[in-house]
Amino acid sequence: MDVEQISENAFYLLALLNPPSKVMFLSAYEPSLTSRQNFELSWKSSFAALLILILVVVTGQFLLTRIFRVELYSLQIAGGMVVFMIGWTAVREGRFVKNPENVRSNFTDLSLVPLAAPLIAGPGMIAAVIANGAEFGLPSTLLSMLLAILINFGFMVFSSSINKFLVYTHLQGPLIRLAGLVIVVIALQMALTGVKSFLGI
Repeated sequence: MDVEQISENAFYLLALLNPPSKVMFLSAYEPSLTSRQNFELSWKSSFAALLILILVVVTGQFLLTRIFRVELYSLQIAGGMVVFMIGWTAVREGRFVKNPENVRSNFTDLSLVPLAAPLIAGPGMIAAVIANGAEFGLPSTLLSMLLAILINFGFMVFSSSINKFLVYTHLQGPLIRLAGLVIVVIALQMALTGVKSFLGI
């Protein structure tokens, strides 16, 4: 098993997971979360998202081709478009979460919706793990996915401290726009890969 390939795929998936959006979401929650509540939300949503993505990786190809009769390149193009819009919003507006000051939800459900899905296991992530599974195999994809979610979990646990530091140093806006630009590039590459597969290039 190629450790370097697993690491590269993990950081690619981490970019799609978009840790800054989770940091903003959790730090902007009203009323403010305690450290215990934040940790609980972080691990529950990460675990739920991991289960969703494992299910998708294991059954994704079968569901797409046999049940829905959708080719992988269609998912890559559609997933790329969705991720592009998320990244473009960050580049233009300097934020990933719309109206974060109004984020309120039932605490029990919050770890599943919207944190686990679609903020962690979103359309772009689902498209990417299915494509990776087809290209690199199931074991490699699962390890890459696990590593990416663990790193994202770390960002979520320390979201309050990270956000305070970024606000204090006036780095929040520039870093979010930079992360948005990276996501836009990844989204374009994902979509172009789908187009190339469709054209047989």
